[in-house]
Amino acid sequence: MAIYLASQSPRRREILKNVGLDFKALTSGVDESFADGLPLTKLTTTLALAKADDVASRVAADDIVIGADTIVVLDGNILGKPRDESDAFAMLTLLSGNTHEVHTGLAVVRGEQRVTHLSVSRVTFKELTSAQIERYIATDEPYDKAGGYAAQGVASLFIERIDGDFFSVMGLPVAALGDILARDFGYPVL
Repeated sequence: MAIYLASQSPRRREILKNVGLDFKALTSGVDESFADGLPLTKLTTTLALAKADDVASRVAADDIVIGADTIVVLDGNILGKPRDESDAFAMLTLLSGNTHEVHTGLAVVRGEQRVTHLSVSRVTFKELTSAQIERYIATDEPYDKAGGYAAQGVASLFIERIDGDFFSVMGLPVAALGDILARDFGYPVL
């Protein structure tokens, strides 16, 4: 039996390495547009499960596959990954001085067994100046990240408060994952 992470996200890989989990990473080939229009409460868990199922179809039946998906939500609107500098500036301007939600869906799959979990955290940004946003964008950190920021990186300077799971904001609710692995799959991480 092996454990696979259905993601090439460096943040998710780092979280799993930090807790000592022995795993391999495989990218899923899921076209995420199939989930457009799903309610926010189902979107990330549906995508996480689709990613895990895709990778599970390529590994042994007794292997465990972990899938995850994260979105940033402000006033009911999803802020995806910024397409360019202008898009990143617009997103960060919206987040400035506001509280938004980070939804991270988690799915763990082995054979026919599937367990999902949704983590919702609230993140409050301090008021940002245009110059701060421009300097942050110049770091190239906003790209490839939901909402255009990395809570564990330079953008940590912008965060006044997190209500919820910090690791979920990073992209993987690791405490919930540890519980699922131990309780549902008989694989205690510690």
